[in-house]
Amino acid sequence: MIAQHLCILFLLLLAFPLLWATEQDSTTSDSIIFTTLGRGFYAFDIYSLPIHHPYHELQLTDGHSVNFNGQFLSNHTPTDQDSPPLQLVYVTERNGYPTIYYDAVYTTTTNRIQLPLLPNHLTEESQSQVSIKDKPTVTTDGQYLIYVSTHENPRVPRVSWTAVYSTHLISGKTQRLTPYGVADFSPAVSPSGKWTAVASYGGHGWSGEVEDLTTDIYVFLTKDGTQRYKVVEHGGWPSWIDDRTIYFHRRGNDGWWSIYRVILTADDSSDSVIIERVTPPGLHAFTPATSPGNNKFIAVATRRPDSSFRHIELFDLVNNEFKELTRFVSPNVHHLNPFISPDSTRVGYHKCRGKESSNSSPQFLLENVRSPVPNLTLFRFTGSFPVFSPSGDRIAYVEMPGVYVMNRDGSNRRKVSDSMAFSSAWDRVRPGVIYTAVGETFASESTQVDIVSIDVDRNIVKKLTHDGKNNAFPSQSPDGKWIVFRSGRTGHKNLYIMDSVGGEKSGLRRLTEGAWTDTMCNWSPDGEWIAFASDRHDPGSGSFEIYLIHPNGTGLRKLIQSGSGGRTNHPYFSPDGKSIVFTSDYAGISAEPISNPHAYQPYGEIFTVRLDGSGLTRLTHNSYEDGTPAWSPKYIKPVNVERPKGGPYCSFDDPHWLDNMPNYIVSSTGLHAQCGLHLNSPCFTHAESGNSRKMTLSSIYADMATIQSSKADKHPIPKINSSDITQPKDSIA
Repeated sequence: MIAQHLCILFLLLLAFPLLWATEQDSTTSDSIIFTTLGRGFYAFDIYSLPIHHPYHELQLTDGHSVNFNGQFLSNHTPTDQDSPPLQLVYVTERNGYPTIYYDAVYTTTTNRIQLPLLPNHLTEESQSQVSIKDKPTVTTDGQYLIYVSTHENPRVPRVSWTAVYSTHLISGKTQRLTPYGVADFSPAVSPSGKWTAVASYGGHGWSGEVEDLTTDIYVFLTKDGTQRYKVVEHGGWPSWIDDRTIYFHRRGNDGWWSIYRVILTADDSSDSVIIERVTPPGLHAFTPATSPGNNKFIAVATRRPDSSFRHIELFDLVNNEFKELTRFVSPNVHHLNPFISPDSTRVGYHKCRGKESSNSSPQFLLENVRSPVPNLTLFRFTGSFPVFSPSGDRIAYVEMPGVYVMNRDGSNRRKVSDSMAFSSAWDRVRPGVIYTAVGETFASESTQVDIVSIDVDRNIVKKLTHDGKNNAFPSQSPDGKWIVFRSGRTGHKNLYIMDSVGGEKSGLRRLTEGAWTDTMCNWSPDGEWIAFASDRHDPGSGSFEIYLIHPNGTGLRKLIQSGSGGRTNHPYFSPDGKSIVFTSDYAGISAEPISNPHAYQPYGEIFTVRLDGSGLTRLTHNSYEDGTPAWSPKYIKPVNVERPKGGPYCSFDDPHWLDNMPNYIVSSTGLHAQCGLHLNSPCFTHAESGNSRKMTLSSIYADMATIQSSKADKHPIPKINSSDITQPKDSIA
C-alpha cells in the first residue's frame, strides 16, 4: 500500500512544471558567502546492519550530498523480487537545503526507486519550501508524512521556527500539528498512528542552553494535533514501543545521558504515568530507537569512556545489558541516530561514507545553498572568515592555522601565511593586499593579537599594530586610507581607527569607549557607517547586538538584536551599502543538538536587514552553526565549486559535552568512581521525576558491579571470529 501511494505521488509531482530548481535569471545581482562549521566534511549516508549478523553493513542511500535521519517503512506490498525492498524515508540536502526523500532499495540487485516526498519549487506567493524538513515518519497506512519544518516565521526574536506538520501524500494537503507560539522537536508516531510524541519547550521558550535543551515530552493526536498534553518533564527524542510506552533520553542529575521509559496509564493526563531509568550510568546513551511491540531490545547511540567515537548499540531490555554493533564494523567513525525496522530485524543509522569514490558526490569549496530571496545566491564555503576581493575574482580565508587565497573558481589556491589567524579583509585600493589578525582566538583583552597586512602577490607581510593587546577584525574605509579595528589596549575591547598603510604609528584614534566589548566591525562601501557587534547593553553577558556609528563617532544607534540575551554577530555591508548580512540566534534552535556533530553555536543562521531596521530576512535553514558571512561585490551563478581531491574527509567531532564522563574513570583495572567519597556527595544524589532514587556510593558500586558482571559473565559483546568480519571499503581505520 505504501509503495502504491508513493508511486501515485510521483506521478502527481511530475505534473508540476516548477518542481525542480532552476538557475536564477539574469536579473540576479547579489551573492553572499558564509561558513558552516564542519558541514563540508560530513558526507553522511544511511547504512544498515542486520541485527543477527551485525557485520554485513549495507549502504542504503546513494552517496549524493548529505543524507541522514532515516526511518524504515513497513513492507506490505507484494513484489516479484525474491526479497522485498528496504523502504525508508530520510532527509537529504541534495537540493541545496534539507528536504525529504523516499527510497526503496533492493538488497539483491542494484535497483532503486527514489523520489522526493515534498515539492521543492518556489513561488512568489510562498517561499515556504526553503526551510528545514527533518525527522520524517510515514504513518503505517502509508498516507501521511509527519515531519519537522521551519517554514513559518513566529515573528518573535529568539523563538524557534521548528514545528511539526502532516502532509497527505496523495493530495499534498498539509496541516500544522504544533500550536502557534510553541516549538516542537523530534516527532515520533505511535505504532497505531493515533498519537505523536515530541520534545517541546511548551510555552516557556528557549533559555539559550544548547546541550540538554531541557525540553519536555508532549503527546497529541496525529490526525489534527488536538488532545495535547505533557507526559514528561525534561526529556527528548521520544520513541514508541506501543501506544502506551515511550522511550526517551535526558541528561540525569548524575551527569550521564541515559535512556528512560514512560508508561502512560491514561489518555490526556500527565498525572498517571510511570517513569523509569532504563540504561545505567557509566556511559552516555541517547537518541533511542524502538520497533512496534518489541519489548526485547532498543537501539541507542552511545559514547563510552574508552572511545572517542559515537557508536550504535542494542540494549537488552530483558537482561539489562548492552550489545555493541557498529564498533566492530567501523571503530573510528561516528554513527548517529539509530532506527529499527518494523520487524525488528535491522538497525539503521547514518555516518560519514569515508573516502571519496566514483559514485559519491564530491566535496565543495563553494556549495550553492537554495536562497529564499529572488536575485540573491547563497554559497556555503569550506573555510573560515571568507571574503571576496574588490573585483570579486579572489577569495581570502583562514583555516586556523593558515591564511589562504584562491581564485573564485577554486583554482590557484595558495597558503600566504602559516600563522594562527582569524578575520580577513581585502584592501579596497591596493590590489593583492589583505588584512588579518594573528594570534589566539576568543582570548582576553591582554592576549597577544596583532593586525598584519599581507601582499599576497609579492609575499610582503607588514605588522600594523604593535601593542599586542588583542587587535582584530580589521575593515578598510572605501578610500583605502583607514582601517577600523577592535583593540583591548585599555582593558576593554573597543573600536579604533588607524592608518591602513603605516598602521597605528602613522595615525590612530579611538572611536568607541566603555567598559564593554565592541567588536566585529565592518566599514560601509559609501564610507558613511561602521557596523559592529557589542555587548554594551549588558557587558560581559555574552549577549551581542548590532550597532551603527559614523566614522567620526556620531550617530550611534542599535540596528538589530535577537531578543533578550540573544546574539547577533559578524555584520557585513551589501555592495550598495543599504543592507547588512549577519549571523544570529534570532530563530533559536532547529533540532536537538545532541543529534548532530559538534557545533559550539548550533543556533547560528544567516540573516539580512536594511539599515533602517526593516526587512529582516532569514536566509539559511539548518541545524548547524552558520557564521562569518560576507557579501560578494559581483553576482555569482548558482554553480558548485569542487574542493580538490585528497583533502580532509570525515574530519568532525562529537558534541564537546559528550567528552565529559562525570562519575567514572577508566583504567586498566576497570571503572572507578570519580566523585566525592562520602555517601551524601552531591553528584550521587539522583532524583528522577516519577522514580526518585538516591545514588549513594553503595548504589554506584552496585551499578559498577552490574556493569562489570555484564562485561565479564553475560558477554553483551558477541564473540565474533576475526575471519567473520568484513571491513567495508568506506570505513576509516
